[in-house]
Amino acid sequence: MNNGIITLKKEVFMQFLWRPSSHFNLANLFTIVNISAGLIAAYLITQDNFFMAIVFAWIGGAFDIFDGKIARKYGLSNEFGIQLDSFADFLSFVLVPVFLIFHAVYAVHLEGFWLIIAAVVSIYYVVSGLRRLIQFNIDAEEGEVEKFFTGVPTPLGAILIWLVYLTVAYDLTSGGFVLLAMTVIGWLLNSNVKVPHP
Repeated sequence: MNNGIITLKKEVFMQFLWRPSSHFNLANLFTIVNISAGLIAAYLITQDNFFMAIVFAWIGGAFDIFDGKIARKYGLSNEFGIQLDSFADFLSFVLVPVFLIFHAVYAVHLEGFWLIIAAVVSIYYVVSGLRRLIQFNIDAEEGEVEKFFTGVPTPLGAILIWLVYLTVAYDLTSGGFVLLAMTVIGWLLNSNVKVPHP
């Protein structure tokens, strides 16, 4: 009797994971790991543990790649997953990088007027990333599938931000360079630059 109940529970659980209509199918669970990694990264930034924050951000990025591949391979895509993925991207690839740069670079290397400029540039980047993700959702809802991204995707933008951070961490550039780089990357998010879809 107990074995039968256990088997039934396993079958229900497996159906739950592989059902396209499920809000928490396997692909969406991978997206939730991305969100969790982003939240941990944000916490680590508040503790000045920038190295581990970046490690968790990259873990989130890995799960972001796999959630899409799993969704496409097993037909698990759904509207909830599209929205969830964009929220995850906004946290892990927009807010966390900006939070890192502001906390580790701007707050340390800039003051007064330039810190205000840094705040404006940070807000500009966040709004640019949000705009891009909203537009991506609109296009996805319309069923548009392109071989190229128009504009730099937010995960690639995050990678560029990490690289910019490293230039300051290793004393290769200054806070002023980071301001300029973040402005340019923010603009690229919604530009007409074509980036191949992986």
